[in-house]
Amino acid sequence: MMDQTNGVLVSASEFVKDQLYFITLRTSIKPKSTTNTHYFSIDEELVYENFFSDFGPLNLAMLFRYCEKLNRKRKAASQTNRKIVHYTTTEPQKRANAAFLIASYSVLYLNKTPEESFKLLTEGVHMPFVPFRDASSGLTVCQISLLDCLQAVFKAYHLGFFNFEDFNVEEYEHYERVENGDLNWIVPQKFLAFCGPHASTKVENGYFVHSPEFYFTYFKKNNVSTIIRLNQKMYDASRFINAGFQHKDLFFVDGSTPSDSILKQFLSFCEAASGAVAVHCKAGLGRTGSLIGCYIMKHYQFTFLEAIAWIRICRPGSIIGHQQRWLKEKQQPMWYLGNKHRESTFGSALKFPVHKFGIYSKKLKQLSIQKASGCELLHFSDTIARILYKVDTMKINDNLDINNDAGNEGCKEKISAKPSTSGVKQFRSRSATLTQGDHLNQIKALRRKPRMSLSNSSLPKNIRTKENIDTQRDASLKVSKIVDKSSNSLLPKKSRSVITRSALKSGRLVETSVDSQKESSSKLIDKPNSVMVPKRSSRVVISRRLPT
Repeated sequence: MMDQTNGVLVSASEFVKDQLYFITLRTSIKPKSTTNTHYFSIDEELVYENFFSDFGPLNLAMLFRYCEKLNRKRKAASQTNRKIVHYTTTEPQKRANAAFLIASYSVLYLNKTPEESFKLLTEGVHMPFVPFRDASSGLTVCQISLLDCLQAVFKAYHLGFFNFEDFNVEEYEHYERVENGDLNWIVPQKFLAFCGPHASTKVENGYFVHSPEFYFTYFKKNNVSTIIRLNQKMYDASRFINAGFQHKDLFFVDGSTPSDSILKQFLSFCEAASGAVAVHCKAGLGRTGSLIGCYIMKHYQFTFLEAIAWIRICRPGSIIGHQQRWLKEKQQPMWYLGNKHRESTFGSALKFPVHKFGIYSKKLKQLSIQKASGCELLHFSDTIARILYKVDTMKINDNLDINNDAGNEGCKEKISAKPSTSGVKQFRSRSATLTQGDHLNQIKALRRKPRMSLSNSSLPKNIRTKENIDTQRDASLKVSKIVDKSSNSLLPKKSRSVITRSALKSGRLVETSVDSQKESSSKLIDKPNSVMVPKRSSRVVISRRLPT
C-alpha cells in the first residue's frame, strides 16, 4: 500500500482484511499495479449523466456491472494473494459515487450492514462524503446521504426487489433508453415508471415520443394490467383500453404534488390491480416517482429518504424539488396506513411481502407463467426488523390521517453543488412554453451517446470496447488454476418464514427482444500484459429522465 506520509493518500478503508481496500488519492497520476497489489478505478468508466446539478447515485445497472467486475477481480486475486485496491480522487462527486459502489458491494456480498459499511468509509476520515441532490436547477430543498442510499439497497435486496444472481442488465439498459421506451421497473411485478406516450411515435421538441401501441408487446409480456396517467391527455386512453389494459387518469400539474384525494385513489387503484401498474406523467420522473414513493413507504416501511434513494437508483432524476418535502410529510401517514394494512392482511405489522423474483429477473421470463404474484411473506428477525420497521422512531396516533405533517430529519435547505458545464443544459431555457417534463426529456435525449455496437473492422483504431478494457485491466490477475465455484462470493440467501404463497398460474411469458443486443462490441488487443489502468476508460453510459 501507499505511504500516507507522502501526502498522496487521503484516506483508506479496509473492507476485507489484507484483501480489499478503498482509497482516496490526492493526485491525478494513476497508481501502477505491482506483484502484490492490483489497483483499479471506475471514475471514468461508470459515469452518471446529470440533468442539472445532480450527480448520483449511480443506477442499478452500473452497480451490477461494478459488482460483477469486483467479483471477477477477487476470484483471480484469491489465487495469487494479491490485494485489490479500488481508488478514487478527491473530486467530491466522483468520490461519493465510488464509495456508493463499494459500500453497496459490501452490503450485498460481504454481509455487512449499511451502518457497518458506512463506518468503514468514514471512521477516522476528515473528508466527508457530499450528499446527493435532486435534478432540479438552482437550490435544492432536500439531500440524501450515502447512508440513506446504502439502507435503501439493503432493504430492497432483503425484500426481493432485485437479485444480481438473476438480473438481466441488458434489458435494463435497453429499455431505459429514450428511443426504446424510456421505462424502468421500480418494484418487481408491481410498478413500472415510463415516459408519457403521445398520439404517435415521432420526434417532438427534440426527443423521442412513442404511441401507446409501442408499449403493448412489452407490457403484455410483463403482465402489466393497468396504466395510470398523471399528466394532461396526449393520447386517447381507449387505445390502451381496447388492447385489454385498464387505464386511469389522475391529472395534477407538472412539477407539483398530488392532492390527498389523488393519493388515495392512486393507492386504491394500485392495490386492486390484477397485475403490474405502469405509471407515467410527462417525463415519468417527478409526479410518477412521488406517488410510487408513497406506495413503497406504506407497504415496505421505507423512510422517505430511502424511498427517494431507491427510486433514483432505479430511475435517476426521479422526485424533484418540493416533491421531496411532500414525501417527508407523507411518511408517517403512510407508515400508519401500512401498519394497519399488514395487521389486517398478514396478522402483524412486522410481516412484509418479499418478492420471489426481482426486477429484470431472467428466471421469471424463463418460467411458463404469465400471471404470478411472485411474492411471499417474511417475518424478519429482530435485528433486521428493527432496521426495516424503524420502531424506535415511529409515533402512531390512532387519529392520524393522511394530512399528518410528521416531523422527520433529513430535508434541509442547502445551496446546490456546482452545476455541470454540460452543453445540454443550455436547452433548459430555450423555450419558456415547454414544461418541466419537456425540458427534462430534451436533456435526456440530447445527452445520449450511441452505444458501441461496431465490429472490429469498423472501430476506429483509438477506440477500445469496454469488454476489452476489462480484459486488460484484469489481465494481471488471471491465473491458470480454476477456482471452485463454491469459493465465489455470492449474495447471502435470505432466511424466510413463509406465511402464505400464491399459487402460480400457468401461461407463457415471451422473452424480451433485448437478448439480441447481448453481443455488442468485440474485443481489441492493446497491451494485454499491462497491469496499469488504461488512460482512457470506456464509459458505461446510462440515460436518465426527469420529473414531471
